Parts: sequence; structure tokens; C-alpha cells
Amino acid sequence: MPPKPLSAEYFDGWYADQAATQVVAEIMNRHMGFPPGTRAGAVPAEAIPELAEELQLRPGSTLLDLACGRGAYGLLIAQKPGTSLIGVDFSAQALTEAREQAVRMGVSNASFRTGALTATGLPDASVEAVLCTDAIQFPDEPASAYDEIRRVLKPGGRVALTCWEPLDRNDERLSPRIRRANLGAGLHQAGFTAVEVRDRPSWLAREHALWEEAVTLDPGDDPALRSLHAEGVKSLQWTALLRRVLAVATNPQ
Repeated sequence: MPPKPLSAEYFDGWYADQAATQVVAEIMNRHMGFPPGTRAGAVPAEAIPELAEELQLRPGSTLLDLACGRGAYGLLIAQKPGTSLIGVDFSAQALTEAREQAVRMGVSNASFRTGALTATGLPDASVEAVLCTDAIQFPDEPASAYDEIRRVLKPGGRVALTCWEPLDRNDERLSPRIRRANLGAGLHQAGFTAVEVRDRPSWLAREHALWEEAVTLDPGDDPALRSLHAEGVKSLQWTALLRRVLAVATNPQ
């Protein structure tokens, strides 16, 4: 029996397949605007300056990259002098690749550890900022992830989240996980202040172009290309039903 989707074992296999070929990363980087050799996701490079500004990192700050995957986003932001990075993910394979990517990027002030969106294992009030790219929708009980983010943030700390939200929450063509995604409500309910949710249509346009290319691929027997092709077929059915969002907020003093 194959591992349950969205489990650590599932993602271990998915990341291992991606690491075995350069083609998927080359396609992703071309559409998302990253330099060759980067292992990132579907948040484009144009987002990095905005994310860094909103996290308000200062010399001596520690950034938590929650559900960090291969770590690219946290690493790019942590290149700022004086910033430390902690990456947390439940996939051992992702963390291995994140450590390798840190070496390639020359980021020495980064550490990576096993943990979950809802249970990082970090002490209370231990970081100045939290970043979570395209993963806040995964927990079965989303409120527990927002609560965990607030728990680990110091008073006055900042959080930046990226995700997709439905244009119509009653649209059954979308998965239940995406239909319930509501970053503003989640942050407010967890007690955050200065909550802002911003539409980022240019990010969605880059994704749409990526998926249009993905569906034209002949993936053959390459599991990574087969995964990209399948995701493209599925995602093109959804992109017109979604909005791409960035949410930012402050943990009150």
C-alpha cells in the first residue's frame, strides 16, 4: 500500500524523486525567476524582498521557516547579516536537501530540525519571525498551526504566510483543504494584530504559465516529471477558481 498522501513518508519520496532529476528544478526556476541550482517552490523570487521587509528582521533576530521543505525561502531571507534561521519540517529528505542548499548558498547561520506545523518542538517565545510558504492549509485542524506560530513568536514578532484561497468557498470543484483556507480568519482567531491579507495575482500568473508548460511534457518514466505533469493537469482546473495571497501579522506585545 502506498504511503498516505501528505504524510512525511509521502514527501520523503516526493523530494527524493525531485532530487534525482534537474529538469523539474530548471522548469520551476525559469517560471519562478530563481537562479539555476535553486530548489524552491511556487512562491516566485519577486516575493522575497516583500517577505523580508514584512518579517522586520534585525541583527540578532531568529527566523523560523515553518514547513520549510528544501529551505530556499528562509535561506534567501537569512542571508541578511545577523539573522539566524531555524527550518522545521516533518520530511527527513527535505531537511537533508535544505542543509545541502544552505551550504550551496553559503548560509552558515542556519539549522534544520524535524517537527510539525502544529508542534515545532521550539520553546515559547523563542523567535522574532515566522515564515510559512504554501503549507498553512495542511493541518487537519488549521487553528492548531496558527496557535503554534503565536506560541513560538516573541511579543511584537512578525509572521508572513503564503497560500491560495478560494474565490467561492462553496465551489466543490476545489479540495476541502483549499476551500477552508482563510488566512485572515486564522490569524485573527489566534490573537494576532495588524493582520493584512494581500492578493498577489502576478504570483498566480507565473504558476499558470508553469502548469501550461507542465501539461505539454512527455514525462516518460521519470517520477518527478510525471508528478509535475499530473500537478499541472489538476492545477489548470483550479487556477481560475483561486486567489493567491500573502498574509502578514504581528504577535501583540
